[in-house]
Amino acid sequence: MFETATAHATVAVSDLDRARKFYEGTLGLKTKDERSDGITYEDGAGGWFLVYPSQFAGTAKSTYMSWEVGNIEKAVDELRERGVVFEEYDMPGLKTVNGIAEIQGVKGAWFKDPDGNILSIGELIG
Repeated sequence: MFETATAHATVAVSDLDRARKFYEGTLGLKTKDERSDGITYEDGAGGWFLVYPSQFAGTAKSTYMSWEVGNIEKAVDELRERGVVFEEYDMPGLKTVNGIAEIQGVKGAWFKDPDGNILSIGELIG
């Protein structure tokens, strides 16, 4: 069944208008369509994810969604210029330096949307 299936993230938000300003304005994502249950955004490769209103927005304590980028340092700099604040972690197996950690051949950086949903960008290295 899953050999031909595609996966799509869904991100719960408390205020759809505030989320729109962040996902479209701050992150620069393009709206794919607006539906009765939320807004779908397109990624650079034609994939999509849904942002939808929910009373449970921001309650997850783990990464909600990730984007793979070609140059994480450049992406972090560009997002910081747009007002994005990156998380700093210092725990066993995960330590960020200037917002970026390296884990098993991947560089990653984490930030939060206005509801506190944890999002990340990553770059394969090697």
